[in-house]
Amino acid sequence: MSYEINKITKDNFSEFGDFISPYDNLGEYINLNTTKSYFDLANIEIIGEDKRVRLNLFDAKKRLFPLKIDMLENHPFSSQIFLPLGSHDFIVIACPVSIKPDLNNLKIFKVNQGNGINFKPKVWHFPLISIDDAKFITVDKKNDLNNLEIYNFTEEEIFNING
Repeated sequence: MSYEINKITKDNFSEFGDFISPYDNLGEYINLNTTKSYFDLANIEIIGEDKRVRLNLFDAKKRLFPLKIDMLENHPFSSQIFLPLGSHDFIVIACPVSIKPDLNNLKIFKVNQGNGINFKPKVWHFPLISIDDAKFITVDKKNDLNNLEIYNFTEEEIFNING
């Protein structure tokens, strides 16, 4: 199969979650006009009795291309945010919510200029693909027990992407 990398927008990513682009919002000055705040950038979802959220820091290594795509994962009990610290680009691979990934509906997006994404619960995706060595803030469910499902591709489903 062959897939093209799309420029991400709020509209073309909405099926998979939130495109986090703070500077598309007006923002609001707080703290005696010393801070401009961009509120409510993503719909963080936690499913189950334990609603605790965790804030993580990922120290991502630059991926080498062509990159072999041989699996997808999802998080059935929480959304998951990837937000770079700094103006770093990264690539997102996603498939809609389903029992197993529908590779006919797989989409690839490039996220530019320090913007981020928030996957909805149960959205199939490839792990973080950083184009550079970079740090990322992630947010997901604190109690991650059973919050990871993995689908390993058959030989026929495996493909490569170029960054």
